[in-house]
Amino acid sequence: MERARSPLSQPPSVQSETSNPESIAKGGSSSTFTTLSKWKTWLDVDTAEWDILIPSTCLKLLLFPAYRSTDFEVHRNWLAITHSLPISKWYYDTTSEWTLDYPPFFAYFEKLLSIPAYCVDSRIVDLNNLNYDAWSVVVYQRLTVIATELVLGAALLRFTRGAVDPTTQRIISASLFLHPGFLIVDHIHFQYNGFMFGILLWSILMARNDNKLASGFLFAVLLNFKHIYMYLAPAYFIYLLRSFCLSPSGELLPTRFLSLANAVILVFLVSLGPFLLMGQLPQLLSRLFPFTRGLNHAYWAPNVWALVTAADRILLKFVRHSDIGSLSVNASGVASTSRGLVGDTVFAVLPNVKPIHTFVVTIAFQTVYLIKLWRAATYKSFLTALTLCGYSSFMFGWHVHEKAILLVLVPLSLLAAENHAYFRTFMLASVAGVFSLFPLLFTPAETFIKLVYSVLWAIFAFVPLNRRVYQFPRSLPFVIIDSLEKLYMAGFLLLQLFVMLFPMFTHQTAVAEPSASNITTCIAGQDFTCPEPDPSVAGSAQTAGAKLEFLPLMLTSVYCAVGLVWAFVRLSVIYLKQQY
Repeated sequence: MERARSPLSQPPSVQSETSNPESIAKGGSSSTFTTLSKWKTWLDVDTAEWDILIPSTCLKLLLFPAYRSTDFEVHRNWLAITHSLPISKWYYDTTSEWTLDYPPFFAYFEKLLSIPAYCVDSRIVDLNNLNYDAWSVVVYQRLTVIATELVLGAALLRFTRGAVDPTTQRIISASLFLHPGFLIVDHIHFQYNGFMFGILLWSILMARNDNKLASGFLFAVLLNFKHIYMYLAPAYFIYLLRSFCLSPSGELLPTRFLSLANAVILVFLVSLGPFLLMGQLPQLLSRLFPFTRGLNHAYWAPNVWALVTAADRILLKFVRHSDIGSLSVNASGVASTSRGLVGDTVFAVLPNVKPIHTFVVTIAFQTVYLIKLWRAATYKSFLTALTLCGYSSFMFGWHVHEKAILLVLVPLSLLAAENHAYFRTFMLASVAGVFSLFPLLFTPAETFIKLVYSVLWAIFAFVPLNRRVYQFPRSLPFVIIDSLEKLYMAGFLLLQLFVMLFPMFTHQTAVAEPSASNITTCIAGQDFTCPEPDPSVAGSAQTAGAKLEFLPLMLTSVYCAVGLVWAFVRLSVIYLKQQY
């Protein structure tokens, strides 16, 4: 990769101009250019990379007035909690419903951000100033997301610098920094995923560079920022144990083992130590792991359980319209998965799924990949096993959020250029995964942004990578699979048209049926929830729109789940057959 030239390596015309006192006296442009060049050289960022950073930052600045989810107020309240209260009360405060439920490092991070927030506007960190949405807090919190995302950008630059094929890695790095998932979830919906995935990528980078002690240390740090990354911990444990703590013959290397153990213990002591001393560890854990939630999130994450839940709905319709005495219907399950409410998911026909079931299935799949990783503890094997561990937790986990798909898409992106099989898996998962995030932005103003941005991203990411790894299907079965995958991806156009046109259809139906005017049409809120239907209203009086109000969300979840499940199967087969 061509890096930015230092002033000494500039063309002669530029050197003479910048060294000529008369030209400097005539104007400050040459001096400014020289200063900028020095900065570029010091930052090790070339022109093409600045061309990505600057326009993308400008776009994010323009999105400041865009829709914000309740997560925006969640993080503002955490600023207030950590600024206004002593550490002993952080995990006890219930002033707002948005209580602190992230690990201590993220709480310390919020504490750090609260210091300049107080200088910007003291009302931002006022604990009782709930739902504060002045322009000052909007600008400040949006800027913190942009600034902290530079951790991600720096890691991606380092990936490019040490890559075997820098040109291809630059495409992958650019696709990650510009990923629609980060734009939708962080810069519109509002979270700090770019920052935390930046730490993950730094950890993976250290593994690639054979600095495994630093890799384990950084991952321990990440776990204390957000505990969702614990799904990746089994892959880290096996990889570091096998490749760092054991010799090739399998003998324990005590010095390495103790250094890694001490580094990890040190991180957890810094994070949890104050709460251990105060005897608050049980309270902290109760905030981090609330087990009272149901199998599915309100909007079903596109995983195996979304397909199972949809199958239960279909079976319920079938049983209702046929006299099958052998199939009993659970009355409490009839409404459980049809209203989009946050709570336990009870099936009407199929057996109910409990947390222990999801745990066992997830561990079983992860174990298969970990055995492979133990036998081939190379960097590429680790990266694929890491992706599959995250993928397994997304596919089979309990109460999975749709945003957790980033746990799959980010590490999978690093494998996109390995060969055509990896690339096609990456493309399928990316299309389905990004589309599954679209319901997070349900306001009309953001629809154009998410569609156009995602399409442009797909073109600039998929086309050049496909050119590098494309391989024509080698047999008839592969030709059929290839055709079906292309047909599936084309189906997203029809799905998007349906999602956009369906509300207009239901609105016309409601207007055409005045007899149902006493029914309150449910409009999904920011968490896709709706009130309980009025039991006094007879089912026959409900309009078609009222009966099918969640159909677009359900179809989106199920259709995306089909692609993501297939991509999971593809990646699993590829990894288990791969020779390292």
